[in-house]
Amino acid sequence: MEKETIIVLDFGGQYTHLISRRIRELGVYSEIKSYDTPLEELEKISGVKGIVFSGGPNSVYEKNSPLVSKEFFSWCKERKIPILGICYGHQLIPYILGGAVKRLERREYGKTVLHVENREDIFQGLEDTEIVWMSHGDQVLELPPGFEKIGHTDNCPIAAYRNSTDKIYGVQFHIEVRHTEKGNKILENFLKIICGSEATWGMKNWIEETTNNIRKKVGASRVIMAVSGGVDSTVAAILLHKAVGKNLHCVFVDNGLLRKNEAQEVINGFKQLNLEHIHFVDAGEKFLKGLKGVTDPEKKRRVIADTFIRIFEKKAKELEKIHGKFEYLGQGTIYPDRVESAATGKTTAKIKSHHNVTLPEGMTLKLVEPLASLYKDEVRKVGKMLGLGDDVIWRQPFPGPSLAVRIIGEVTEEKLSILREADAIIQEEIQKSDFKNSIWQSFAVLLPVKSVGVMGDARTYENVIAVRAVESEDAMTANFAKIDWDILERIASRIVNEVRGINRVVYDITNKPPSTVEWE
Repeated sequence: MEKETIIVLDFGGQYTHLISRRIRELGVYSEIKSYDTPLEELEKISGVKGIVFSGGPNSVYEKNSPLVSKEFFSWCKERKIPILGICYGHQLIPYILGGAVKRLERREYGKTVLHVENREDIFQGLEDTEIVWMSHGDQVLELPPGFEKIGHTDNCPIAAYRNSTDKIYGVQFHIEVRHTEKGNKILENFLKIICGSEATWGMKNWIEETTNNIRKKVGASRVIMAVSGGVDSTVAAILLHKAVGKNLHCVFVDNGLLRKNEAQEVINGFKQLNLEHIHFVDAGEKFLKGLKGVTDPEKKRRVIADTFIRIFEKKAKELEKIHGKFEYLGQGTIYPDRVESAATGKTTAKIKSHHNVTLPEGMTLKLVEPLASLYKDEVRKVGKMLGLGDDVIWRQPFPGPSLAVRIIGEVTEEKLSILREADAIIQEEIQKSDFKNSIWQSFAVLLPVKSVGVMGDARTYENVIAVRAVESEDAMTANFAKIDWDILERIASRIVNEVRGINRVVYDITNKPPSTVEWE
């Protein structure tokens, strides 16, 4: 059976990945493509059942706004491919086809009541009124010929429309966010009723299919891969080993910047996987030497990346003398990494599994990326099916530059020691709590400030630790975790009492955006 695909055209919306994820959760494979992808390229994608236009930050009538041509709609009509526009996509369709869009005097943002005017096809199973999530400053004023309004809000007369003949639909609200209570139902109706999808995609056959594809691609060639112990690189390594066996060589570089006991835990974990070739490199002194006197965050990243390249390249050459030439570089790249890279025009191969660094010059290896079509939650499902334990599957994402970007300012052995101990306390307390699987990342940041305190009736002037904990689905956006005060108090008390050099703990309550998850 041909694989069914829904294409999500990206117009710059912050929820584009969420749309794609929701589609996959409903059992249909989805791919994100840029709005300006040539029709010839879309033609090559097999089994296209429908196309979704994402939201976006622009106004359709502004100069240089992302648009599609009328030819695009003709192409879809000829192939009987339905279209669903969301937010910006909802406005774009009438704008291109002869309707009108205008700026609102007052933006509509947040939960809104949708009045459903037609409960056929895409709104099948909805009530007369539904709670939806709006975020727009423009709205559709007039529909093109052949279109009809099927929903409105008090502030948006055309909140949803359809052209049932050409199977074109639009919703001003965001069906992909949980705040739209029947959002998944609307999306499911589009996939099953409008597009006729059978919703058969899932992880069940994916492992076997991917393993066979790798085997055909790589053949008897050797593969070298940098691993970090995280879920992405570990799952990728297991899949590669399943496909090529002893021709896979995994390299773990201990950069001396890892969390407490982490290097040994990673080593022990990989030994249990029964891979034939695991190579460990202790390079902590080299990384610390390179970071001496460096305070700028970007320079830290460059130093760590350059050092990693030199060490990885040296190890690869050593192994080639013993085992023969490597032809492939394995990576744990997942779908959001690949899409973001393409969207920014950064097509250079990257060692995602460790440092997000470019492939060393002269290292003419071909890439093999087993997880390139998966999201993080899907990688975890595959890991579970491959027999990985929860300690690996739910291991929190960790930045390539490691603790270096959690020490604001110069990185020293003394600061690393302080940060490791504080971070270990946070991990212990979170793991004991009910929050352990809902938190995307939790960690300590060592700040370059000192504060006055009183400990044991004596005045202290010591360092400050910031605690950061966020909830997220894919790190594209994140909210600070609303951890119980008792847990935060216990974390702060333990850090101040158990970690020498710290007398104050603060909690970071900013979301992403505007802040990033990491401080550097």
